[in-house]
Amino acid sequence: MKEIICILIFAFHLNVLGQDDVLVGKYEFTLGKEESHLIVYTLMLNHDGTFIFHSYNKINSGNQPAVKKYGKGNWTYEDKVVSFFTDKAKHFDEKYTLDFNDTKAGFVFKSPRDKTDRVIQTRLQFFASKMFWIESIEMFKM
Repeated sequence: MKEIICILIFAFHLNVLGQDDVLVGKYEFTLGKEESHLIVYTLMLNHDGTFIFHSYNKINSGNQPAVKKYGKGNWTYEDKVVSFFTDKAKHFDEKYTLDFNDTKAGFVFKSPRDKTDRVIQTRLQFFASKMFWIESIEMFKM
């Protein structure tokens, strides 16, 4: 009986770790063109539950410099929802200023049980955040 319980627990942990592997990686959102107005958001989800976010905004009308913003913190995954957390004491400094607390994104991917040949690109769809500009953004896995 103990062996069966150990095997079930081991199988459960493999399943949980396998889902994180699908999540981990680089995500990107690009809007516009370099010649006029370019917005690029890059998000890196790491295996250790940390993330780094980079926002690049360049308007080519006038002599305005590109605006770069950064954020970092921790992320968790539960029920197809990725939740982001930022500890102000630990993750904030003069470079990392974006507050990701209360930010949530839905994780969209092709189920391993889906045997059709339809293509579903892995992505994060943000649906809640204190930062109004990130809500409804879809970031695709690179």
